[in-house]
Amino acid sequence: MASADLRDELTCSICLNIYTDPVTLTCGHSYCRVCIDNVLDTQGVRGYSCPECRHLFNTRPDLHRALRLRNIVESFLSTHPEQEEVGISCTYYDSPVPAAKTCLLCEASLCNKHLKKHSQSAEHVLTEPTTSLGDRKCSVHKEILKYYCSEDAACICVSCSLTGEHRGHAVENLNEASEKKKEKLRNILQKLTLKREEAEKRVQSLQELRREVSDKAAGVTEEVTALIRGIKEQLEALEQRVLSEISRQEEQVSLRVLDLIRQLEIKKDDLSRKMGHIEELCNMTDPLTVLQGRRESDSADYWDTEEGDNEDRERDDNKVRALGDLDVGLISATLHSGLAGIVTQASDMLLGVNMTSDMLLWVNTAANDVTVSGDVKTVSWSGINQRHPETPERFQSSQILSSRSFSSGRHYWEVESSESEGWAVGMAYRSIDRKGDQSEIGNNNKSWGWGRSWYNQYYVIHDSKVIQLPPRPPSSRRFGIFLDYEAGRMSFYDLCDPIRHLHTFTATFTEPLHAIFGVYGGNAWLRMY
Repeated sequence: MASADLRDELTCSICLNIYTDPVTLTCGHSYCRVCIDNVLDTQGVRGYSCPECRHLFNTRPDLHRALRLRNIVESFLSTHPEQEEVGISCTYYDSPVPAAKTCLLCEASLCNKHLKKHSQSAEHVLTEPTTSLGDRKCSVHKEILKYYCSEDAACICVSCSLTGEHRGHAVENLNEASEKKKEKLRNILQKLTLKREEAEKRVQSLQELRREVSDKAAGVTEEVTALIRGIKEQLEALEQRVLSEISRQEEQVSLRVLDLIRQLEIKKDDLSRKMGHIEELCNMTDPLTVLQGRRESDSADYWDTEEGDNEDRERDDNKVRALGDLDVGLISATLHSGLAGIVTQASDMLLGVNMTSDMLLWVNTAANDVTVSGDVKTVSWSGINQRHPETPERFQSSQILSSRSFSSGRHYWEVESSESEGWAVGMAYRSIDRKGDQSEIGNNNKSWGWGRSWYNQYYVIHDSKVIQLPPRPPSSRRFGIFLDYEAGRMSFYDLCDPIRHLHTFTATFTEPLHAIFGVYGGNAWLRMY
C-alpha cells in the first residue's frame, strides 16, 4: 500500500506516468518538463495557468528543476522497476508471457512454446493475438467467420453460406477477399500518394512564391524608400531655390523702394525750404521786401508748384506701380516647374512604371455618335450623327481608341468618368472588330473592359464573360489603370482615400494594346489624364 501511495505521489498528473525530468511551478505543483512545456505552449493566447490549481501567471512561468523530487523518483525506480507491457498474454501461463497467436477455435492465446504443440488442422484458425474473439465468430451460428459474401459485403460462417441468409450468394475465402481488398487499397494508396506528392509540390511552389514575394517586397520597399528620400532631397532643394527667389525679389523691390524714398526725402526737404521762404515773406511787413523776394527766387515758376506737383505725383505713382509687388508669376513658375520635374523623374523611377499623361484619343476611330474634345482627351456621347469621314478604323458602336499603343513595359494612367449613364474603359488590340456586337468592349477575346451599366451596376468583361462586381460602388469618379505587358496584368483602381483595388485581368498579350473608351447614352463621358 505504501509503495502504491508513493507511486501516486510520483506520478505526473498530465501524462499519468512516473515523473521524467520533473520541474516545479511557483505554485508548488510539479510535472514532467516536456508535459508542462506542451501545456504552456497551448496557453500562449489566453494566458498561463497551472493545470491543477488554475493559478494564473502574468507571463510564462519559469520552470525550476525539482532536484530532490528527481532523486526520489530515481530511488523509487531502482527499487520498483517498471514492468514491461506484455500486451496479450499466453492463456496457459499464470505469469504474463506474451502471446504469439490466438486460436479462434480454442479461443485461446498461445506463446511460441504452446504454439508448437497446437493442432495444425484447418479448424484451428490462427490470427494475430487478440482478445476480441466475439468479433471473429458469427453472431447467429456462433461459428468462426471463414468466408466473405461479396454481394452483401459481410464476413460469414459456413452455416450462413449453406443454410443461412447468404445461401446462394457468391462467397470467397477470407484470405482471397482480403487480398482483393488489399489490392484495391494499394491502388487507392498509390493514387493518394500521387495526390499527396502533388500537394507537396504545390506547397513547395507556394512557399517558393511566398519567398519570392517577400524578396520582391523587400526590394520594392528599398526602392520606394530611396525614391521618397530622393524626392525629399529634391523638394528641399526646390524649397531653397524658391525661397532664394522670394528673397531676391524682396531685396530688389526693397532697394527700389529705398531709392524712391530717398528721392521723396530730397523733394520733401526742397519743399520744406520753399515753405520756410514763403513763411518768412509772409511774416514781413515791408511790401517792398515782399515783392523783391520773388525776384530773388531761382526761376520764374519758383512759386508756381501746382503743375509741377501734378507731374511729380504722376511720375511717383508710375514708379510705385513699376515697383509693384513680388513677381508671384515667376515664383509660381519656378515652383511648378520644379514640382513637375520631380514628379516626372519620380514617375520614371518608380518600379519602372511609365506615368502615361500624354495619351490622346485616336479621332479616326471615333464612332459617329460620340464627340471628342479640342485637347483630344475627352470623349462624350452626343446622340447626333457627327458625320465623321468613313475610315476602316472607325467604330460603329459608341467607342474610341487611344492613338498610343503599348507592346512592352509597365504603364499607368488615370481616367475620370461621368457621374451617371453607362460607360466602359479598358484595353484592346488594334485588330478588334469595328462593326457589330462583337466589336464592343469585352464582347470578344481582343479587349478587356471595366465599366458601369445604366443600372449603376459595375462589372468587368472579357471574351463575352461578364463578372458583376460587389454592390459597393467606387468612392470617386477617377480611376487608375495599370498595365504590366510582360507579366500579362491589367489592373483597375478606385482613386479614393485610401486607394482601393477594383479588379485585375491576367492574360498573355500577343499584340500591342490601345486604351479603349465607350460611352453609352445621356451625359456619359470619359477623360484621360
